[in-house]
Amino acid sequence: MSVQTERTDTGTAAAPGVRKTDVTPPGDTSPARRRGGASAPYLLLLPALLATVILLGWPLVKNGVLSFQNLNPRQLILHLTEWRGFDNYTDVLSGSDFWKVVQRTVVFTTVNVVLIMLLGTLVGLLLARLGKRMRLVLMLGLVLAWAMPVIAATTVYQWLFAQRFGVVNWLLAKAGWSSMADYNWFGSQLSTFSVITLLIVWQSIPFVAINLYAATTTIPKELYEAASIDGAGTWKSFTHVTFPFMRPFLWATTFLEVIWVFKAFPQIFAMNRGGPDRLTETLPIYAFVEGPGNQHYGMGAAISFLTILILLGLTAYYLRTVLKQEEDEL
Repeated sequence: MSVQTERTDTGTAAAPGVRKTDVTPPGDTSPARRRGGASAPYLLLLPALLATVILLGWPLVKNGVLSFQNLNPRQLILHLTEWRGFDNYTDVLSGSDFWKVVQRTVVFTTVNVVLIMLLGTLVGLLLARLGKRMRLVLMLGLVLAWAMPVIAATTVYQWLFAQRFGVVNWLLAKAGWSSMADYNWFGSQLSTFSVITLLIVWQSIPFVAINLYAATTTIPKELYEAASIDGAGTWKSFTHVTFPFMRPFLWATTFLEVIWVFKAFPQIFAMNRGGPDRLTETLPIYAFVEGPGNQHYGMGAAISFLTILILLGLTAYYLRTVLKQEEDEL
């Protein structure tokens, strides 16, 4: 007569006539379980991907379709659809105004990002060296500046640099520059861009400074002690200890600032509407003026789509650079 017993010891061979129950050992690595674990991250990302497709993807598709149409108030009223093919893109790319605006946008973005990253890095390093109380006061000021609404900050800067009753002109006149008493800061391209740059840099420094200060908190103190024992001064400690740890944060922050400055719209438009004589128009302002401003919606859609393509090119270049850097480090 055979005996049937249940055994859970998987390390001992089963005797003849003895049946073993199917017990799943801890840490099961069966193919089904591996597939389930591999799909879990994608399932968690699914809501965010759906929201991105609905909120960004669909408007992007509609904008792309609109860029191939001739749409103005007449077509809107009569509900007409007039297809132009690539004529909107041809008109934009063949005109000299578009390339002037592109060049102006690139220069404007470069100047702003360089100033933002330089000053933001210095403020972030200052936060790392201050005591707790002074650090708290400085971070509070940075957060308040960062939290101010864009239009409110732009209005304040308009008041500060007003021609007749502006505080800046009054201070300059009191300091001895009497010719600046009634200076029109928004009367020329350079002075207007100077005010806009000051505003954007002031708004962007808090994000960069706090981000890079957070990066410094990840650096082990032992590395600074070892560098000090080796006789490294402040500059060598920065170049050999601080900067290598901050470099990934610098890359990511710089990339975010390039995108933010490149597509800056409310500061420029609310400050002087791209004036004087449309000399301070960047690509977002140019798309708005040519589209809703002149009621050539198809043309404006084509310009905005070209702006998106330029940003995608910058994104691809950034990702390529980061991946190449990671390969060199490996």
